[in-house]
Amino acid sequence: MSTPRRDAQAGDDPAQAILHTPLCELLGCRYPLILAGMGGVARSALVAAVTQAGGFGFLGMVREPLALIRDEVARVRRRTGRPFGVNLIPAATPPALLAAQVELCIELGVPVVGLFWDVLPEVVGRLRDAGILVVYQVGSALEARLAQRAGAGVLIAQGIEAGGHVRARQPLAQVLAEVRVVARVPVAAAGGIADGAGVARVLAQGAQAAVLGTALLATEESCAHDYHKQRLLEAQGSDTVLTEAFRINWPPHAPVRVLPNSVTRGEHGEPSAARRTVIGEEQGRPIYLFSTDSPLQSMTGDFEAMALYAGTGVGSIRTLEPAAHRIARLVAEAAGRLRPRAPDAPEPIEFASPVCYAAEFERQQEARDAHLRTLLARLDELLEAERAGARVALRMAAQAQDAVLKRAIELVHHDEAKWCAMLTRHIRRLQGTPSARTGAFYDKAMAIGDLHERLAFLNRGQGWVVRKLRELLTVVEDAALRDDLIGMLVAHEANIDTVDALLPPA
Repeated sequence: MSTPRRDAQAGDDPAQAILHTPLCELLGCRYPLILAGMGGVARSALVAAVTQAGGFGFLGMVREPLALIRDEVARVRRRTGRPFGVNLIPAATPPALLAAQVELCIELGVPVVGLFWDVLPEVVGRLRDAGILVVYQVGSALEARLAQRAGAGVLIAQGIEAGGHVRARQPLAQVLAEVRVVARVPVAAAGGIADGAGVARVLAQGAQAAVLGTALLATEESCAHDYHKQRLLEAQGSDTVLTEAFRINWPPHAPVRVLPNSVTRGEHGEPSAARRTVIGEEQGRPIYLFSTDSPLQSMTGDFEAMALYAGTGVGSIRTLEPAAHRIARLVAEAAGRLRPRAPDAPEPIEFASPVCYAAEFERQQEARDAHLRTLLARLDELLEAERAGARVALRMAAQAQDAVLKRAIELVHHDEAKWCAMLTRHIRRLQGTPSARTGAFYDKAMAIGDLHERLAFLNRGQGWVVRKLRELLTVVEDAALRDDLIGMLVAHEANIDTVDALLPPA
């Protein structure tokens, strides 16, 4: 198995330095965030978006035909050169199809395969013998032992809070603790994790990564139907129910966590294997009442009566946004919670009596004022850099002769101007005075005569801004500012990739 690519050193990215774990090294990702291999939902667009944002993504390929798996793997590879995995469910797949899926993964050189439900040693052994890393999701210490004995190289401890099919009968904290006792391999955690606090919590409990399902189902790249996404945005964690009503296509006694609907309320009667009622269609394939199919973009039918998978963390999801934005937000929030206290920082003071309050409040106010001054200085630094970048891009766009190159530079200029306006707005909102200077980067860039060399220099400047944004996001607590800085970070990373593709080889 080839060594996964690492394209950033932890020292360049404070959040990576805080969050990076040995499992990140094994999977070849920057951050310990794993996209769950949700069947139908986790397709190439979502997997590529997550991996490009620094996480690790699984294609959800349960029961899918070989042609689709081949096509989806190719689509991911066209979008990104980063490592990714394919998720298969042996217990829910006809044996002949499963065997063919395994052989196809080997043929395609898929670096990682995720498995779930019953542990089949022959499947794990076949994949491992072919040099593929096997990640097994388990719901108990017993299953963890079985998966390790079969040859799994990574375990995912799943708690009862998880959306979709749930193997565990205990809360995640308990399952994780029990699995870690018997584990000889890295352990990730799944179940109800949908915000940075949840990520920080499981990492603090000893997990080496957090597995995200619901949080990434409600993203623009997810293949879930808009109806399902909207229901997630409206739901609270207490709304979810664990039920065995959705049973077609899976073994018996396989509970799922979903949002309540007419099926969970019993309005369609009791599920029966002998009775099949069609409630939808996907490219000629019937969707049955009581099946485990969830609403997808490719489906039509009665979405309300389908399985609306959701974990207990769904209450944290209130907006539909690009997956990269959500990953960046979770990274910043988790890193902020886990950021070590500076060696020279004072210990938290425990108030002994009310007479201490006035002096302490004054010290706290002084600290807040100092933090604000530092924040405004860093925002001004970014503003000057963006103003310089905008001016450089504007001059270059006027000089470019190639239409494709010209359009790419114009997009960079548009973005730089947009972020100048955003930074100016926040500086004023925080009672600061925006700097009117243009950064020294402008003169350095314009001193380069060759257009392609200047464009490469501009891209390096964009990389400097990315590093500064990552540093800043670990300390920004203002929600509105953090959201805009995350958008700025994602846009700069995308522009770097776009320009890199247009530059001649070094």
